[in-house]
Amino acid sequence: MAKHQWFDELKKEITQGVVLMDEPLSKYTKTKLGGAADLLVIPETIEEMEYTVTYADRNNVPILLLGNGSNMVVRDGGVRGIVLHMAKLNAIRIAGTSVHAEAGAHIIDVSKKAAEAALTGLEFACGIPGSVGGAMAMNAGAYGGEIKDIIVQATVMDQTGKIFVLSKEELDLGYRHSIITDKGYYVLSADFELASGDKEAIDAKVADLTYQRESKQPLEYPSAGSVFKRPPGYFAGKLIQDSGLQGKGFGGAEVSTKHAGFIVNKDNATATDYIKTIEMVKREVKDRFDVELEMEVKIVGEE
Repeated sequence: MAKHQWFDELKKEITQGVVLMDEPLSKYTKTKLGGAADLLVIPETIEEMEYTVTYADRNNVPILLLGNGSNMVVRDGGVRGIVLHMAKLNAIRIAGTSVHAEAGAHIIDVSKKAAEAALTGLEFACGIPGSVGGAMAMNAGAYGGEIKDIIVQATVMDQTGKIFVLSKEELDLGYRHSIITDKGYYVLSADFELASGDKEAIDAKVADLTYQRESKQPLEYPSAGSVFKRPPGYFAGKLIQDSGLQGKGFGGAEVSTKHAGFIVNKDNATATDYIKTIEMVKREVKDRFDVELEMEVKIVGEE
């Protein structure tokens, strides 16, 4: 099969990173769901990532980028082609009020390091479970803050392996949107500009936001985080709650009884259970309130 050839050829060049065949993606997603990837590549360097992307482009191999696996549901049939996992490209550097973070770094860790350096502006991200790359692609936000408030520029790679820098304006950041998703770019790193602050006040704000998150979100179960975007004029969680859907679902997946905007893997759910629960929620909210819920999470892979 083709994947054996891809495996052999990539293994020759990816010597610092990892190349795995038929690797279960449930090990890498926050939902703990998903079938196997034909190939999972975890590059150690930008050069190894560049080689993987150009190899895929030359050989017409489909490629899927996986960051922290927090905003993605992988179907039970897994993913054909190459899944490129950014976990090892995770350096964080601080110089003055500037923060440079590679795409595989957890945005929570960037927030923590900023707080340790008494820098303010990134407290809102102290509970966002995604990677820097995912946060950039989605213009992640919480508690009144968004990536667009602090971003200076991002370094990205296109699907041919070309690397270039996009300014804040060129990133076209909106509500859960960026040019990164429109163009299918791969984020390599991001540069943020924060402000000097009072460390005690920053720590207090982080503690308060962490308490709010832990008390309101079902962190005790695997989930993809907030499943739906906020519909204009409404709150998705409130619509779902008012539809009487909390505690309901399929198989081991259910709408959280703690926060209706979350669907949790409560008892060894399959991806099919999870997706059927999403579809049920969309259908019920449409029937009851005539509101179309738009997904924030991405569903990938094959049945």
